[in-house]
Amino acid sequence: MATKVYIVYYSTYGHVEKLAHEIKKGAESVEGVEAKLWQVPETLSEEILGKMGAPPKSDVPVITPNELPEADAFIFGFPTRFGMMASQFKAFLDATGGLWGAQTLAGKPAGIFYSTGSQGGGQETTPLTAITQLVHHGMIFVPIGYTAGAGMFEMEKVKGGSPYGAGTFAGDGSRQPSELELQIAFHQGKYIAPIAKKLKGSA
Repeated sequence: MATKVYIVYYSTYGHVEKLAHEIKKGAESVEGVEAKLWQVPETLSEEILGKMGAPPKSDVPVITPNELPEADAFIFGFPTRFGMMASQFKAFLDATGGLWGAQTLAGKPAGIFYSTGSQGGGQETTPLTAITQLVHHGMIFVPIGYTAGAGMFEMEKVKGGSPYGAGTFAGDGSRQPSELELQIAFHQGKYIAPIAKKLKGSA
């Protein structure tokens, strides 16, 4: 039976979603792994989103907490809000109390990816503060470290991401994930997938 990796994300302007698609490709490049994209429910009204200039949501299905136990591993993605995960993703996690009470997700590996508006906008604090959510569920945080290679040390170009996970800079919204950022996102999926396989096989 295939190892199921759920890539669960929230994306306002599409930056996180682009990373999510690359992570999915990376995970699916590993034999025996089935990756699926999910987005969490939006909490803002269409009116507010319109005033923010947010594009329409994609056709990626919206997940509910009850679907989380079906996965063997997770890679969670979200934009930052003042150095922490966006409230939409936090609201989704706040709705997982039943899973927490039964420790249904305990022992499952999970990675994190993210987007920030600026270089000082939370490329490390966003994943760092998000780890608390995994800890209370008993999940196993899987960082990428510096396994993505030389690109992790790029100093001449603006580059999102960190040893915590893949990342990008959205700026004013016009900047899109760079080729290097997408490569690191692909690597994250490819890196976490075999770890999920190993853990599932040893269960």
